[in-house]
Amino acid sequence: MDEDAIATHVVDAVIAIHRALGPGLLESAYVAALEIELSERGLRYQREAPIQARNHDQPLGIVYRADLLVENKVLIEAKSVRQLEDIHIAQVLSYLRLGGLSLGLLLNFNVPVMRLGIKRIANNL
Repeated sequence: MDEDAIATHVVDAVIAIHRALGPGLLESAYVAALEIELSERGLRYQREAPIQARNHDQPLGIVYRADLLVENKVLIEAKSVRQLEDIHIAQVLSYLRLGGLSLGLLLNFNVPVMRLGIKRIANNL
């Protein structure tokens, strides 16, 4: 399955979760619900996926953990904030670059309609 197909399944799951739970919960509740939805849809994922960094070709070890990595292709970073900021986008883009991934979804569950809280971020490798 390619990144676009995975992202479509994730977005469908996220919308279902938001309809059921609504806004206002902690990020961890939405990530836990997303794990259940992904499993029910037959998608493999890794929670708190480690992201390693390098400096001048020297490994720095695991310096970041993405909320979810779906099918080892699509990075998911969940938030429950008043609004997404540029720093959230930069965070996902950094994770994508360090992880050698091309697609991430930045999700803000603290919105009245979930479609307003979905930001697709591409890393042009």
